[in-house]
Amino acid sequence: MSLIKFSVLVIAFLKATLSQAHPGYHFGWSGHGGTGGISFGLSPQFYQFSCPQANDIVMSVLEKAIAKDMRMAASLLRLHFHDCFVQGCDASILLDDSSTIVSEKNSGPNKNSIRGFEVIDEIKSKLEVACPRTVSCADIVALAARGSTILSGGPNWELPLGRRDSKTASLNGSNKNIPPPNATIENLLTFFKRQGLDEVDLVALSGAHTIGVARCTTFKQRLYNQNGNNQPDGNLEKSFYFGLKTVCPRSGGDNKISPLDFGSPRMFDNTYFKLILIGKGLLNSDEVLLMGNVKETRELVKKYAEDESLFFEQFAMSMIKMGNLRPLTGFSGEVRKNCRRVN
Repeated sequence: MSLIKFSVLVIAFLKATLSQAHPGYHFGWSGHGGTGGISFGLSPQFYQFSCPQANDIVMSVLEKAIAKDMRMAASLLRLHFHDCFVQGCDASILLDDSSTIVSEKNSGPNKNSIRGFEVIDEIKSKLEVACPRTVSCADIVALAARGSTILSGGPNWELPLGRRDSKTASLNGSNKNIPPPNATIENLLTFFKRQGLDEVDLVALSGAHTIGVARCTTFKQRLYNQNGNNQPDGNLEKSFYFGLKTVCPRSGGDNKISPLDFGSPRMFDNTYFKLILIGKGLLNSDEVLLMGNVKETRELVKKYAEDESLFFEQFAMSMIKMGNLRPLTGFSGEVRKNCRRVN
């Protein structure tokens, strides 16, 4: 048998085997890159044959975790954001400190506030029993974010899968790339555009604040010293302002919490946008979507406040877009056995 014929047979076998086990693997003959014409993409059917029960396992763990702690849905959604914004959706945020890793968990945006690691650990443990070394931690984070949204009453979406896990973390990237709660509208747009996300994505993804809470330290400036003049933010509705002062004193109490959407804090709905319209957005980064002199973000806040289905539709599309940020696929990265450390 000639070498060429043998090579063709080998590639045909690999194509059939890999494509059946992992529908996200695609074979082409372009010859670009170092994979001999093989390209690797994300696919909603990625685990169709290798671990068809993956999402059911994720949802069963989430249902119990969220029933036990209603904040957990928002925490897992936030975990996905804080992962993707650093070096792509690669589960780098899950890595603990080690001799080779400086953990992102210690960054300014994450320290003492990022949560949900134990839930991810439990999901991973169950998946390792059902389908060993198959479902990546990065995909678990993405599945948990979608599942948390659904279980809170929000939209569902067809989630592309096939991400692999990073062998590195970036403390510097976490400090530099995650938008702070006191950001101006210009800052927010810069942070999002750095990730290839636009004004529509910014407003839609900010709508995740319809569930969850924020610590006093993230909004204290608005209550006592918004512009460096020891005065509150004049955009805060008065009764809302006085209520927040009882939760968040001028000194101390930094870890006290307040709901981001006090109207329906456990429901994924469009109340968040309605509250912004009447001066009851909790964070500066919420308020500036309306008051930041960017016409498109202002109009989107009004549209989503009026039309919940429009918000749900765009939120789903923006989550897919964010979830596709620089994923590791194919032979890049690894599938971690333990999400907290590299293999």
